[in-house]
Amino acid sequence: MSALRKKFGDDYQVVTTSSSGSGFNQPAPEKKRKRQRFVDKNGRCNVQHGNLGGETSRYLSDLFTTLVDLKWRYNLFIFILTYTVAWLFMASMWWLIAYIRGDLHRAHDDKYSPCVANVYNFPSAFLFFIETEATIGYGYRYITDKCPEGIILFLFQSILGSIVDAFLIGCMFIKMSQPKKRAETLMFSEHAAISMRDGKLTLMFRVGNLRNSHMVSAQIRCKLLKSRQTPEGEFLPLDQLELDVGFSTGADQLFLVSPLTICHVIDTKSPFYELSQRSMQTEQFEIVVILEGIVETTGMTCQARTSYTEDEVLWGHRFYPVISLEEGFFKVDYSQFHATFEVNTPPYSVKEQDEALLMSSPLMAPSLCNSGERNSLDCLELLEDTESATKLPAKLQKMTGREGLPRKLLRMSSTTSEMTYSLGDLPMKLQRISSVPGVADADKHMGSAKTARMGADPMSQSVADLPPKLQRLAGGSGGRMDGHLPPKLRKMNSDRFT
Repeated sequence: MSALRKKFGDDYQVVTTSSSGSGFNQPAPEKKRKRQRFVDKNGRCNVQHGNLGGETSRYLSDLFTTLVDLKWRYNLFIFILTYTVAWLFMASMWWLIAYIRGDLHRAHDDKYSPCVANVYNFPSAFLFFIETEATIGYGYRYITDKCPEGIILFLFQSILGSIVDAFLIGCMFIKMSQPKKRAETLMFSEHAAISMRDGKLTLMFRVGNLRNSHMVSAQIRCKLLKSRQTPEGEFLPLDQLELDVGFSTGADQLFLVSPLTICHVIDTKSPFYELSQRSMQTEQFEIVVILEGIVETTGMTCQARTSYTEDEVLWGHRFYPVISLEEGFFKVDYSQFHATFEVNTPPYSVKEQDEALLMSSPLMAPSLCNSGERNSLDCLELLEDTESATKLPAKLQKMTGREGLPRKLLRMSSTTSEMTYSLGDLPMKLQRISSVPGVADADKHMGSAKTARMGADPMSQSVADLPPKLQRLAGGSGGRMDGHLPPKLRKMNSDRFT
């Protein structure tokens, strides 16, 4: 505990989750009415098929699977009933043969050869059948060669007994060897958690294997069950959506030796892209987790299932570590398997975080200015507000080209709408040169000269106001800059001023 406090800080707090609370240090909310689950925590699906009509005959066409799927009490009842009826039927056939031949009345005559020796009544006929069927053969009752119908019945009895034994014993063996009980030793955490991992909002839950025998080729899948309505108005109850738990990277293939934390990254492709801490209180959904693998000891496929409703997803929690290094081995503490602790997690959805990041970026200001709905001063104020609200990382500042740019220079470059308009069609190099502070100073001191030359060419006026260095780049004092512009830009200038 002290090591964890040192690692996570003094705010570390272990929260043992239970079905009665969410783990937050808040007043206990009112208990919600327990809603119906699609899949129980033990993996049983709450689905009943009704109004089958004439489709019930399909169960008889697959009688073996139907018997295997029955409950144990029904299986044992059918097992005992089938053998009892078969034994009584075959004993009755042997008694009937003895009765028709008259062996029951002449059984004690030493000179008479009956069909079955020492069969006097129905109990003796039943004992003969049991001795023959179970291959006991006490030697007191036996078939003679004077009874061809008894030989035929004996062959029929052998064939029928083999079929009944194969069917019923095979059914019982398959049912006993089903790996359903192996799934009882596969654990899932009672709650799922949402917190930040590697800088991304992530949905997490935990799985574990209690046995030392491994699950070969273990694979995990997640389904989101949520009712929705299509834009066409169609209502889809319990619509199934796939939750990516590492299918593209192979993380869904598990080496389940110790407890593992399964992660689903919430991004633009996730169904939880718009899920926030507040909206989760009103949402209704169910996350179905399916773990499949091959049992190492039997080689049979095993599947374990569980589900998490919206009440069982804890926002801002992380799972307690359960693996520790001992002398020569790793120890797993399953007493903390379900425990979580609170961590700092933004309560906003990924969509809201992306929109906030996009609005705080300076790249939004040029797009708003070019839309024609704002002038240059409004765009500058918007840029100042966004820069003061959120400080961008250095890498993003380099990408935007505004790293270390003084606000005064930005204000000077946006004082005159004509200047902005004339520089909009120039190359980027000339635009950067024209935005230096000398241009604004020269324009301020030469206001009277500009008034006298109002009738001159607009392009000549803008060049005359530039410093001498820029005038030489523009092609001389009072000249036009068309001589140094590309043909496309010269054509654009000529079309604009004609």
